Amino acid sequence: MKAAEEAEFTEFASGMIRRLRRTAYLMCGDWHRAEDAAQDALVKVYRRWHRIDRTQGLNSYTHQCLVTAVFDQARRPWRRERLVDTDDPIVPLDPIGTVDDRMLVVQALAALPPSQRACVVLRYYADLSLEQTADVLGVGVGGVKSQTSRGLTRLREILGERTPS
Repeated sequence: MKAAEEAEFTEFASGMIRRLRRTAYLMCGDWHRAEDAAQDALVKVYRRWHRIDRTQGLNSYTHQCLVTAVFDQARRPWRRERLVDTDDPIVPLDPIGTVDDRMLVVQALAALPPSQRACVVLRYYADLSLEQTADVLGVGVGGVKSQTSRGLTRLREILGERTPS
């Protein structure tokens, strides 16, 4: 890789790593796994840096690499662990505190199936459009809509919110 491309990638990676790490954390619920997934995604982007159109699609491609890395980690046999027992209700430690709210949402996200979790995180946290999310996940727009709807419904059930009548 040329020095100019190396510098361009370094600038891109340093600007994206925190965002990728947070997105991966919301998808997997573990900071260490999120760090690994973000680094794996950036390694994939680095390998293809000279072929990537950096004017369009760089963020989508990077998120696609991130989702793939998170899903790949979940498939590894030594990574199979249960993050949340879905039979136990999530009870806030401090019902009037806002600090616990974030952990409740992360725990609720961990209770979702991977495809629903990925759709919800990419749509509402990474702020990707339906089309971008479908492209990242390699599914149709209808699939993103249905998985997102199911995921949000399940989150409402887990968090004890009622849908407006």
